[in-house]
Amino acid sequence: MPMSKSPLRNVRACWLGRAGYQEVWDLQAELVAAVREGAEPDTLLLLEHPHVFTMGKAASPDHVLWDEAERTRRTVDVIWSDRGGEATYHGPGQLVGYPILDLARLGLTIPGYVDALERSLIDYLAGVGIQSEAGSAGLTGVWSEGKKVAAIGIKLTRSIVSHGFALNLTTNLEYFRGIVPCGHADKEATSVEALRGRRIDTKEAAQAYARHFSEVFGVEVTWVAADRVLAARPVA
Repeated sequence: MPMSKSPLRNVRACWLGRAGYQEVWDLQAELVAAVREGAEPDTLLLLEHPHVFTMGKAASPDHVLWDEAERTRRTVDVIWSDRGGEATYHGPGQLVGYPILDLARLGLTIPGYVDALERSLIDYLAGVGIQSEAGSAGLTGVWSEGKKVAAIGIKLTRSIVSHGFALNLTTNLEYFRGIVPCGHADKEATSVEALRGRRIDTKEAAQAYARHFSEVFGVEVTWVAADRVLAARPVA
């Protein structure tokens, strides 16, 4: 059931394709400022990243298990981020979603927002035949058969939320061995492909996921081209 009644707030959705983590991190910061000032609407960025380990505020250097030589061999960068959480992996075959939303205008608290984000992912996974659930206390994200299929890490700037989720579709799970994922050495990652043998294109998944995001958050999602979002960036 939608979380709010009509008229629905509009959220523009944008497929960025494959984009570097630092580039999209910078874009998020610009959008956060623009949304806060009312210059840009709430925005859902959907994309996939090249191989990268990102380290949240609770991460520590020993959460990276591969040395520099191994990371170079596997072409994986390490970037320290301002999101919450610990270490995670992003890479090809993984749907990444960064909602830039004004939670105050949506009437959401942080716990309510995280719960809704988890439910939108659970609903998407149900649509591809996978039963999943939110993690227990201390284990954010979405889990299936005891393994994490989607990670969540967010940042709040006043009432504007950024960063978001990473859903493993056809992700090479070997890369999770290079870190202590989300600070839990005993917890394994999984993917849609590992769970059901289905190979789903990341862009196709983005389009399907947006419908569940719309339903759970009670918003109307309008797709726009990437250049519409990127054109609003300030000129250096």
